[in-house]
Amino acid sequence: MTTNVKLAVIYYSSTGFSAEIAKEIAAAGEKAGAEVRLRKVAELAPEAAIASNEAWAAHAAASADIPVAQPSDVEWADAVIFGTPTRFGNVSSQLKQFIDTLGGLWAAGKLADKVYSGFVTTATAHGGQESTLLALYNSIHHFGGLLVVPGYTDPVKFVDGNPYGTSHVDAQGTNAVDETARNSAHHQTERAIRIASALKSGL
Repeated sequence: MTTNVKLAVIYYSSTGFSAEIAKEIAAAGEKAGAEVRLRKVAELAPEAAIASNEAWAAHAAASADIPVAQPSDVEWADAVIFGTPTRFGNVSSQLKQFIDTLGGLWAAGKLADKVYSGFVTTATAHGGQESTLLALYNSIHHFGGLLVVPGYTDPVKFVDGNPYGTSHVDAQGTNAVDETARNSAHHQTERAIRIASALKSGL
């Protein structure tokens, strides 16, 4: 299915919902034949803030073994899928900080001609899912990247209703990542890898 596609899954997660989707995407990528790097971005919040939230502290401990993303992970990849919880309808500061470190690669033209896509989690329905993904994708335009979004290219997208990317509503931490989000994540990943493989074969 693929031509040696290298997929980087780079995400931020505070309480674990975005991390769960990231792992689902990484597993789907490996199943599709890609070489996958699963990376979290560095945490910016102070230890006191993390410790004050039981779920946040628990996830920080549980994800301690996940490597921290480096610009070299993006340079390595043929396809990059970014993930973030929404923050006031926008990308989390942690993921945005990582994206801002890519300036050197951008200046050297090393972010262009790669496949990019994204996923998002929110606490509430209509809590900024589409606006967060659109904000994320603004950076991809500057990269000269190739956006590969799921659109309505599979029946699973008519179930979750989000053509911009995989999304999940955690309802303030009470809704586990469900089969709808997992199915969407699989389709999005397979589509990104398929297009990246075609580009790599053609270029």
